[in-house]
Amino acid sequence: MTEGALQDIRILDLTDERGIYGAKLLADLGADVVRPEPPGGDPLRQRGPHADAAGAGATSLWHAFFASNRRCFIVDVDRVEGVQQLSALAAGADIILTCDQAYGVDQLELDALAAAKPALVIVNTSSFGQSGPWRDFLAPDLVAGALGGAVATTGDVDTPPLKSFGELNFMVSGTYVAIAALAALFSARQTGAGQQADVSVHETIVSCLEQVLMFYWYADRLMRPSKILPRQGATHWSNAYTVMNGRNGSIMVTPTPDFDNQLAWLIEEEAHGDLIDPKYMAPENLGLRVERTMELLREWVADKDVETLFHEAQERHCPYGWVLPIERVADNPQLDARQWYQPYQIGQAEVTSPGAPYRFSETPWQLKPHSGPADEAAAVLADIGWGVS
Repeated sequence: MTEGALQDIRILDLTDERGIYGAKLLADLGADVVRPEPPGGDPLRQRGPHADAAGAGATSLWHAFFASNRRCFIVDVDRVEGVQQLSALAAGADIILTCDQAYGVDQLELDALAAAKPALVIVNTSSFGQSGPWRDFLAPDLVAGALGGAVATTGDVDTPPLKSFGELNFMVSGTYVAIAALAALFSARQTGAGQQADVSVHETIVSCLEQVLMFYWYADRLMRPSKILPRQGATHWSNAYTVMNGRNGSIMVTPTPDFDNQLAWLIEEEAHGDLIDPKYMAPENLGLRVERTMELLREWVADKDVETLFHEAQERHCPYGWVLPIERVADNPQLDARQWYQPYQIGQAEVTSPGAPYRFSETPWQLKPHSGPADEAAAVLADIGWGVS
């Protein structure tokens, strides 16, 4: 297989949950990513779910996914030799990824490393950044989403806000870590000057609020009754996208982008009600048209088979979205046709892993077997001129 796009890049990975996805994105593109672990092993190896058949030290499916394509080895930073090994790895890196208080970070003198290697790129991730009144606060994924405003937009008007499955907030910050690292690396290649990037999980979440902040700041110009968008469960802010219940499941339904196309379909089905009334065509009554259309659609969808409806809608260029249960995602023919799911070796077990979120024509994404804590020790130490003790 052709080597990855980043095959000549060396990265020292000193991240925790807040930045580890960024290291994964770079590692899966072929970068040589080394991840030091404490003598007892990376605590993230204890995170479930576990594949017991994999064998001792390599059972965490969570770690296998987020620490993919890493060369892991044990470094004891409480010993002088361990700090020297860590410093040697840092000196040979093109990119150093850190998270506040992650293992090994406090033992490195990052400013000195940057001064000694002008093209070095350092990306540090913290909950709230290196400045400001919250700079010393901590935020697990759910707290990060709450303080970043994302949680406030979920749920319905009469329910509590919702937690997204998994750690999507930290996957957002991890994506920004990868973007920052690649942007700074490109600049270093162009100018010879590296940079230190400060990634705030808080800011990465706020950056995803798009129209939420726009409606707050410009409510008067948008003729909204309130600056704050009401929580509406599955409903889009325009009220023109709603998850509706069919006869045997749920489906995201919208009359956009072509209301007339949707109206024609409803007329065919004799489910159009009074939508042909000219009042609904007046531009000033667009909100009224949306409201009435969604009412009629909800009644119409209630007796439909959602899979059949989804395919017919797509054939008519109506962008409905069948709400697939996880078992249907796992067996999805679209993902299967693109060979998205990949076999992955974890210790003694072969498991199925999620695949690449992108396709490159010349430098394929790839997964290598999941590394145990000491599997790569000899090779890593040889790289820095140390023998295995």
